[in-house]
Amino acid sequence: MTSISHRMQQIAPAAFLLCALVRMPVSSVAQQIASTAAASSTTASAPAAPIAAASTDSTTSQAASYVVGEADVLRVNVWKQPELSQANVRVRPDGMVSLPLIGDVKVSGMTPVQIEARLVAGLKSYVNEPRVTVAVIEVASKMVYVTGEIARPGAYPLVGPVDILQLIAKAGGVTPYAHRKSMFVLRQVEGSKQKLSVNYNQIIRGKSPEQNINLQPGDTVVVP
Repeated sequence: MTSISHRMQQIAPAAFLLCALVRMPVSSVAQQIASTAAASSTTASAPAAPIAAASTDSTTSQAASYVVGEADVLRVNVWKQPELSQANVRVRPDGMVSLPLIGDVKVSGMTPVQIEARLVAGLKSYVNEPRVTVAVIEVASKMVYVTGEIARPGAYPLVGPVDILQLIAKAGGVTPYAHRKSMFVLRQVEGSKQKLSVNYNQIIRGKSPEQNINLQPGDTVVVP
């Protein structure tokens, strides 16, 4: 019995040490798990970031409000009526287009939506509940022009509001030889030409924003 008690006394310190070693990592792991759970709980309870609103497609809006003019090209689609649809119809100088069944229709001065309503009214005598879609596929009635020391001089369609800087950007910018302080816009006003002076340097530096005018159909920007 005495030898057994002595043996137990020798084993006890080693057993205590083993238990301590075993408990230490378990405790550390438990603490780590608890910390992770707390962090997850905090993240889950935090309010979600707001989702950015989708940007409005300005190009679509401009196309819908565009006023059709002479020489523009339209696409007319009549749902389930391919023989009445027109993939390519140009507005005549008199502002009219010719379409199957309904003949000549005045479209100049109207938006695509207004033209659709007019065509629907004209087709009701021939088609049950006609559905018509009108799209402008080529703008030729409203053009602006840029010439001189510019990367890509030429004519550009005026679908929506465009100012001088925007037109120059579309045309690739001015060349290194451009006289930026001596630019001007030629505009037809009541049968006579007007010359509007433009200092490009002041515009791009924000000193004379009033010179960055919106262009009108027929305007010519000259970059000497």
